[in-house]
Parts: sequence; structure tokens; C-alpha cells
Amino acid sequence: MTSGMIEGKRAESARRRDRVIKALDAALRTGDDITVSGLARAARVDRSFLYRHRDLLERVHAAANTPMEEGRLAAVSRASLQTDLANALERNTRLTARVRQLEKRLSAQLGDQAWSESGLGASPDIDQLQRRVVMLEQELVEKRGELEERTEELEAARAANRELTRALNQPLSGRS
Repeated sequence: MTSGMIEGKRAESARRRDRVIKALDAALRTGDDITVSGLARAARVDRSFLYRHRDLLERVHAAANTPMEEGRLAAVSRASLQTDLANALERNTRLTARVRQLEKRLSAQLGDQAWSESGLGASPDIDQLQRRVVMLEQELVEKRGELEERTEELEAARAANRELTRALNQPLSGRS
């Protein structure tokens, strides 16, 4: 049963191909404008049929691009040429912008890679190191404050010792 279905599908595809070829020949004879949509409409097939069959699509494109002296009678209209030109320019603009974007990304990535491989670049954990520096600076300020406080206490203790030593070294008569 499935082989019969497959054969039927193949036969239908062959009939469609024949209709496309006949429609293409007719368009060439009459000088009609040849487009994928127009040819698909004339052959009563879906455009996707032409896109799935690359050989037919190539024949359509070749026939559409055939100059008049080689048998194509229809003259290409000025409006269609202007439309094609506008579309080509727009596509060119889009592709140029995309190329610039990709070049910029590639340049940035290659620059980052060269920078890191050279050893000149910052280490990947620069934020952690910066936090550590800030913390150590805060500790240093605290330690300097403690040092100043202890230095003042030491100076006060030395002054008290000098006074006591002087008082002890004075003759007994001077003591009250």
C-alpha cells in the first residue's frame, strides 16, 4: 500500500514538473515577465515546489536573466529594474552594517585575547583585588589611630615616670 502511495506522489511531482516546464516555455515564447510567483501561478503549483526543486528554480532564474537577443522577447521594465536596484542597495546596506558589526566584535575579541596572552592585562579577579585593597587601607587607618592612641598613652606614662623619678630623687628635706 505504501509503495502505491509513493508511486502516486512521484507521478504527481512529475506532472507538476511538466506543468512548470510548459509554463516556462510559454512565458519565453510570449515574452511575459518571468518570476517565481508568476510561473508558479501559471503552472498551478506552490512557489515552495519550485524552491524545493533546485533544477527548476535554476531554469526559472536562467530564463528570467536571458537577454532579449537570446530569445527572450519581453523587455524588462524600468520600474522593475529600479525596484531590483533599490532592493540590491538595501541589501548591500544591511550586509555592510552586519560586516562592520562582525568586524568590531572580532576586533574586540582578538584584542582581549592578545591583551590577556601578553600578560599586560589585568587579572580576571581585579574586582576582588580592589575590594581587598580598600579593606587593607581601612585596616591601616584603624591601626594608625590605635598607634597614635598608644603613643599618647606611652608619652603620658613616661611623663609620669619622670615626675616620680624626680620626686624620689629629691632630698628628704624637700619632701613634705
